[in-house]
Amino acid sequence: MLDIKLIRKNRHEIEAKLKTKDPSVDLSLLIELDERIRETKTKVEQLKAVRNESSQEIGNLKRQGKDTTAIMAEVARHAEEIHALDQQLGPLEEQFIHELAKLPNTPMDDIKVSDSPQDNVLIKEVGKKPTFDFEFKNHLQLNEKLDLFDFKRGAKIAGAGWPIYRGMGARLEWALINYMISIHVKNGFEQWMPPAVVRRDVMFGSGQLPKFENQQFRIQNHDFDLYLIPTAEIPLNGLHLDEIIPEEELPLRYIAYTPCFRREAGAAGSQERGLIRTHQFNKVEMFCFTKPEDSDAMFDQMIANAEEILTGLGLHFRNMLLVTGDMSFAGARTVDIEVWLPGQNRYYEVSSVSNCTDYQARRSNIRYRKKDEKPEFLHTLNGSGVATSRLMVGLLENNQNADGSVNIPAVLQPYLGGLKKLVPS
Repeated sequence: MLDIKLIRKNRHEIEAKLKTKDPSVDLSLLIELDERIRETKTKVEQLKAVRNESSQEIGNLKRQGKDTTAIMAEVARHAEEIHALDQQLGPLEEQFIHELAKLPNTPMDDIKVSDSPQDNVLIKEVGKKPTFDFEFKNHLQLNEKLDLFDFKRGAKIAGAGWPIYRGMGARLEWALINYMISIHVKNGFEQWMPPAVVRRDVMFGSGQLPKFENQQFRIQNHDFDLYLIPTAEIPLNGLHLDEIIPEEELPLRYIAYTPCFRREAGAAGSQERGLIRTHQFNKVEMFCFTKPEDSDAMFDQMIANAEEILTGLGLHFRNMLLVTGDMSFAGARTVDIEVWLPGQNRYYEVSSVSNCTDYQARRSNIRYRKKDEKPEFLHTLNGSGVATSRLMVGLLENNQNADGSVNIPAVLQPYLGGLKKLVPS
């Protein structure tokens, strides 16, 4: 959530920044609602002050034995007017919050302005694209002999976009998850195991609602009104909803493995089949709470964590600083880490790290307190550490051999009983 006080002071500057993310942004209605709410509240306070004075006068007149009929009628009129104004305030404030909540976070000043992902800025490249002296296969073709996934049975159970991992596919996926968790824990992150469902206010606090309502899976009946999480970012942010954290406890560095659920599984076509885009996927998520002055350094650390994982797996990847129009809704700065997938002949994002500044903290009312000082909103950061589905594709396609076997990176072998290669059955 943006600070309405800053919008009042710098409306045109903030509106211009927001338009670089979403050209449809218009602050006119928000400003109008803000002014009406403040005018109405001022009028209510004035009427209450008059009512209080009149009430005191009534007491004085009664003590003097004088008639209070007229002034009591005036107090009653003021009470009715206050009630009417209070009735107006509720819908106005609700509409105001809705309009404010629709606004994305403002990008930092040094972010390149563009609405095209083609303009994202390459800031780092690690390793080189693999070369093959044989006709290489994509992960679906490799799976025909390796039997790692069962897409047909997944579709039979739940429909398209819900893959099943089987046998060594399930074991390799679990090895990836354990390897990633071990890296993060080594680097000082605390592991959590949150629920895969959250309440609406928790979704709102992270910035998923109302903007992305139609992309969520929802459980709604007479017993429950919950959302399946699209990422562990949501419950990790929600851990400190409405809390004040002592300064000495910061930074808080959390990780969590969860399945993630998204209604939009992507476009149809040969490049989007298999594990590239699915309704359910696995991810290890990083989430941090910091003091504002520390968030830039934490941002760099989170990127380094994701890089360490990919470097250990021996994958070629690149880091892209996203332009304003391609950034995350809540992010003020976002870097995507993309792995080269030979079978798709392109890079795909496996990690996205965002500094959300105080945007989520305002929506979730999460603050920190310096000793003997007024609480302030802290900064939140999130980042994939990393998403396994595309990472699995990268491992299979980049490590394949001419006979259809796949070499297992050395860092994963301890989690697989020392197994060094996946061999076609």
